[in-house]
Amino acid sequence: MKAHSTYKGTRRKLLLAFDVGTTYSGISYRFVESPSEHAAREVGALMPVRLRSILDPGQIPEIKAVTRFPAQEYISGASKIPTLIYYDRAGAVKAVGAEAVSESTIQSAEEQGWTKAEWFKLHLLPNPHTSTTFARAIPPLPPNKTATAALSDVLHYLHACAASYIQETHSNGRDLWAQTAHEVEYVFSHPNGWEGFQRQQMRDASVAAGIVPDERAAQERIMFVSEGEASLHYAVHNGLPQGALENNDGVIIVDAGGGTIDLSAYAQRGVGNFEEIAAPQCHLHGSLSVTFNARTFLKNRLAQSSYLDDLDHIVDCFDKTTKLRFRNAQEPQYIKFGSTRDNDKDCNIRIGQMKLSGSEVASFFAPAVQCIVNAVLEQRRTSHKPISHVVLVGGFSGSDWLFDQVSQALHLKGLNVVRPDNHINKAVSDGAISFYLDHLVRTRVSTLTYGQFCTLTYNPLDPEHRARPASQFTAYSGETRIRGYFDVILAKNTQVSETKEFREEYAQKSTERDFFRRIVYRIECYKGGEVCPRWRDTDPTMYAPLCTIEMDFSHLALQPRYLLDAHGQVRPGTAYYQVDYAIVLSFGLTELKAQIAWMENGKERRSPAKIIYDPDITAT
Repeated sequence: MKAHSTYKGTRRKLLLAFDVGTTYSGISYRFVESPSEHAAREVGALMPVRLRSILDPGQIPEIKAVTRFPAQEYISGASKIPTLIYYDRAGAVKAVGAEAVSESTIQSAEEQGWTKAEWFKLHLLPNPHTSTTFARAIPPLPPNKTATAALSDVLHYLHACAASYIQETHSNGRDLWAQTAHEVEYVFSHPNGWEGFQRQQMRDASVAAGIVPDERAAQERIMFVSEGEASLHYAVHNGLPQGALENNDGVIIVDAGGGTIDLSAYAQRGVGNFEEIAAPQCHLHGSLSVTFNARTFLKNRLAQSSYLDDLDHIVDCFDKTTKLRFRNAQEPQYIKFGSTRDNDKDCNIRIGQMKLSGSEVASFFAPAVQCIVNAVLEQRRTSHKPISHVVLVGGFSGSDWLFDQVSQALHLKGLNVVRPDNHINKAVSDGAISFYLDHLVRTRVSTLTYGQFCTLTYNPLDPEHRARPASQFTAYSGETRIRGYFDVILAKNTQVSETKEFREEYAQKSTERDFFRRIVYRIECYKGGEVCPRWRDTDPTMYAPLCTIEMDFSHLALQPRYLLDAHGQVRPGTAYYQVDYAIVLSFGLTELKAQIAWMENGKERRSPAKIIYDPDITAT
């Protein structure tokens, strides 16, 4: 597959990719060169500026992973650590990552009353996910801690681990770190279902963690990529099947992680150029859902047993051994949790092992398997191009049972399912670096219908207008208008290129000049089933706010305008001010960008607009 660009630059920068997963977190990195002025002009004002890898001239860059962490002997595998924190009673961090699962830490936690933060990333889930049974089982956060605060503590720890690893591993590591530490560029990955609010929480956590100094630096030095898109970049370089993208066919990337299943579909448009061909999906059916199903089953089995007190330990043993090894539903499975003295015939416990039938364990996986199969078929149905291949990546895809069941079900539907050979649990962090270096995806698909509620000039001949007498009002100009119309900016499942701009023209009128110091433009989204939603009152519960764009036009030299009577004469006391402007939106990037445009002295002027996200929106 396509190799990374060769090194052509001279000035070093460090690029760090943090994959903060629900259960495990990892770090990938690469030293890069600063972009040339030509490159900056080429990508344009709204486009993210990419950096080339720093190597000797003519060498192909290698993405590196941090593979050494404190207390690493307590975890299996070298490229990730548990996403786990212990806090003391005062809320201070006592242990993170592999250190948090050491025997000494667990003992100290019990003796001193420390609290544990785990799965906290799921507390940032958009609202529709939180209604599921699994979501309601997410462990509560420690007292006086938010999910953003816990994320901040993990980012601080990962950054320190990266600093130590680079300084200790590279021959000139201390000099490299000293040269680059003050302007590190970051790529954060996130589930497909996350929107602007969740990304803002990650930026806030980065500032609190001290890895960037302030909000402005967070905007300039932190870039986001969905886990699905990062996984595509990884797959292109690490095992995308030969011929998968031939004949104009597409491929679905399934990133099966600890908390979520993320699906994205792509097709190749040319060398180094991919397009998204279906709206991405995010489902709360990661590997933790298997553990949750097992816990529910085991709690019922042990309800009348003295071993119910050992439920947490038994579930933990299942999670670390039985779940990982499960391959055959026809063979009995065992959870080894105790010693030869542990026996309970009624619960199938003998010499410290609980016996389960293979079909019982298979039932724990069944919802996740069915979720993946259904989601893949739905993406193929709505895709803009035919799809023939499915690639499974992520830690959960390492389960042979999951892979076999998904493969068999999709093979019957004419789909070929594969998974890369090496380090599939590094797909997101490595893919995030590749995303920054190679920038393969140039076109993305809208997940919802986006628009704004606005007013229209009342038309007495329009039956839709006549049906809404309560929405009519008289404007400053004296004309009758009607509220509640949904002006669609971008329809759902529409392919949008990165360079595509959506321009909406508006006019604001007010009798007060100070009104123009803060003009608010709200972007709403529609989540219902109507193909062309138009009025708020036809499906009111399916509209939700996405974000607010704030604008300040107080710097403009506004001249008063006046209403005229029937003879063309100025009507006394009718002075008002008006600003004509445009909102310029870019939906085709990895996150929404907004500008405001207006005419001044005969020329169009533009300025970035401030975006404030609403916490209740979802893109799933």
